[in-house]
Amino acid sequence: MSTPTPAPASAAAPEAAKPGNFLRQIIEHDLDLGTYASRRWAGSPGDATHHARGEPDPARIRTRFPPEPNGHLHVGHAKSICINFGLARDYGGVCHLRFDDTNPEKEDAQYVDSIIDAVQWLGFDWRQPGNDRPYQASDYFGFMYRAAEYLIEAGHAYVDEQTVEQIRVNRGDFGRPGVNSPFRSRSPAENLARFREMRDGLHEDGSMVLRAKIDMASPNINMRDPTLYRIRRATHHNTGDTWCIYPMYTYAHPIEDALEQITHSLCTLEFEDQRPFYDWLLERLSETTKHPDGRTMGGLLPGPPPRQYEFARLNLTYVITSKRKLAQLVYDHKVSGWDDPRMPTLVGLRRRGYTPAALQLFAERIGVSKSASWIDYSTLEGCLREDLESKAHRGMAVLNPVKLVLSNWDEAMGAGHLEPCTLPALPHPPEGVDNPMRHFRLGKEVWIEREDFEETPPKGYKRLYPPRPGAGGETLQGNRVRLKGGYVIECSGCTKDASGKITEVQARVEPHTKSGTPGADSVKVRAAITWVGVADGVPAEVRMYDRLFLDAQPDAGGKDFIESLNPDSLKVLTAIVEPSLANARPDDKFQFERHGYFVADRLDHRAGAPVFNLAVGLKDRWEK
Repeated sequence: MSTPTPAPASAAAPEAAKPGNFLRQIIEHDLDLGTYASRRWAGSPGDATHHARGEPDPARIRTRFPPEPNGHLHVGHAKSICINFGLARDYGGVCHLRFDDTNPEKEDAQYVDSIIDAVQWLGFDWRQPGNDRPYQASDYFGFMYRAAEYLIEAGHAYVDEQTVEQIRVNRGDFGRPGVNSPFRSRSPAENLARFREMRDGLHEDGSMVLRAKIDMASPNINMRDPTLYRIRRATHHNTGDTWCIYPMYTYAHPIEDALEQITHSLCTLEFEDQRPFYDWLLERLSETTKHPDGRTMGGLLPGPPPRQYEFARLNLTYVITSKRKLAQLVYDHKVSGWDDPRMPTLVGLRRRGYTPAALQLFAERIGVSKSASWIDYSTLEGCLREDLESKAHRGMAVLNPVKLVLSNWDEAMGAGHLEPCTLPALPHPPEGVDNPMRHFRLGKEVWIEREDFEETPPKGYKRLYPPRPGAGGETLQGNRVRLKGGYVIECSGCTKDASGKITEVQARVEPHTKSGTPGADSVKVRAAITWVGVADGVPAEVRMYDRLFLDAQPDAGGKDFIESLNPDSLKVLTAIVEPSLANARPDDKFQFERHGYFVADRLDHRAGAPVFNLAVGLKDRWEK
């Protein structure tokens, strides 16, 4: 089943009102004041001179989604994608997809491709006139180096040759101010020479760093001369071996935002303490100053500068999102891979059967706030049910089959007769949606769910059970049910093997009671059961997935999350499905009537060997 694709992030604001939140209030306030109305856009990222040659920016706002290409995106990233691309879409702006690839040892081109695929699958688009490719921080390495030299010449940065441990100790802590580095008082000329030696590969990895010169006594430890550059001999997936020094993320990030004329830089709360340095750096690189030789320096970045705003990250119960811990699950073979349907990665959720519309609905439903809270996993599942309810074609599947034999079939219907039956693909199709009929056949032998027969039925049981003695010694008839879309049948008995396991159920068909015919209501029943004909049923592998963890917060408080793994998070069944499901294509979604929503596996499903994954049950089994 296909899923509607949302409009690109650059589309005009939709007519439907969106739920308010503090980010929307900030954007609307800036638009009312014209805070960014003076911006110019030269068609591509660049410095102040570059953008000064451009036209007034056609985008009312610019946001960005800046993942590091060091792993697969997860459900928390989906929230950020929906926020950034969604706000840009709703306010006539543009959202940039940017790869913050400043750490070459952990990054790889395969993750670039995976992230691009995930953003497009979610239904968003970063393309704008004149640019079809995402941005990447490594394209700005040249400017970042030039900016670093300016900071040195202006007296705002210095090369520090202390060891990593000395820097850590001398930075102090929350109860103790930092201590100035012995190299902090070097002249700009000395620092510039040493920095160029770092660039030229004349010093060993880790032997020196470039630091901002701010305030070693600042109550915000992030302002105690943070590191800007380090020496790291590593081949970069984009720039190769061009550089042996790489900028720190906290230095690169505000520069990237400014070069791309971002207006609202939205990130999660853990970056809140970094905002003062973000603002400090943008202010330093935007101002102009005089060099001792009289020339004017600075004014490198266009204005007005971007502003950073923080929102609470997604905390989802029964899920972990740490890349390190997710990698441990993969490499320790606790799951089959990054796209295991139990994983919270977007590739895993997609394989599980989640849809872009469900994830967008989830992001909208949980909202945006500045206070951290836990979202119950059932909220995510509910969004998928809501999306698939009117879209997923129905089908009958027997997951735990036992054979039912209609003993009077040949006499009542004719030897070898197969009765054509039909049911609609959707019980209540949306207006204008095609609703094909499903076709299957009923014969003497059918498969039913083992739970649909009880030799000794419990009180209130409405499905098949055999004749039994009554209170007065009489024999009560076996129970009657309807085979959905077919006939009413009356149970007459069962057959067991030597161990007492039921191997066959017997019943008699009631002629002239077929669904949709005048006699359908001539025999009243209290239940209808699903079934699949032996004649045209199709064997299928069905993977019953459940939550990966038993603990709602598996890694909270330093707990070992491995100990919370759910041993029953995957059960593989050999089921029998109706013939319409044999034509499923990979990634098609269905509701297996009474069981839940399933998806044809993207990788393993093929004609002649169907494989279906449980996406979500019809009800929340985990309700308190």
